Amino acid sequence: MNATAKTVLTGCLAPEPATAPTGCLTPIDKAGLEKLIAAGKANPDVIKTLKCRTVAEGRFRHLNFIRNLPAYIVDEPPGLLGDDTAPNPSEAVLSALGSCLAVGIHANAVARGITVYKLEIELEGDLNITAVWGTGDLSEKPVGFTDIRAKVTFEADRPRAELDALVAHAKAWSPVANTMTRPVKLEVSLA
Repeated sequence: MNATAKTVLTGCLAPEPATAPTGCLTPIDKAGLEKLIAAGKANPDVIKTLKCRTVAEGRFRHLNFIRNLPAYIVDEPPGLLGDDTAPNPSEAVLSALGSCLAVGIHANAVARGITVYKLEIELEGDLNITAVWGTGDLSEKPVGFTDIRAKVTFEADRPRAELDALVAHAKAWSPVANTMTRPVKLEVSLA
């Protein structure tokens, strides 16, 4: 099964607001980024615990409460018995990866003084869904994504080799990419 998600940033993502041409997207705050960089270097062992409360609303639609934000909805498409009101969990994983990669690329571009004109990431992932969440075909097979492809369209004021290196660096340091490519201790239990 192929799932596709896109993270798109268009326009000019300049390293400093003063240098951003009129009509461009607002870039991230370079001074704020520099403070985050300094704090990370000063205390490299800090662990931040993120939280989400998932509430089943009915069928396969779920409300996910994160911080004090409005509920982030996850659903399934009709082919998987859902109401098709929101991305399914696997599509949400692709969007999380795309957003994490985009943040890393953008932050590293700003830190290096690179002006970004366009940043778009197309993602697709392959997974076998015949187990139907453990109720269907339970023969030996990988559960979850077996392959994910992310294609980055990145236009900036630097040569291709420098942009390739920046994208590779962002992938290496992406929390979501690392979560997907290394074992993670996962505990699931009744409250």
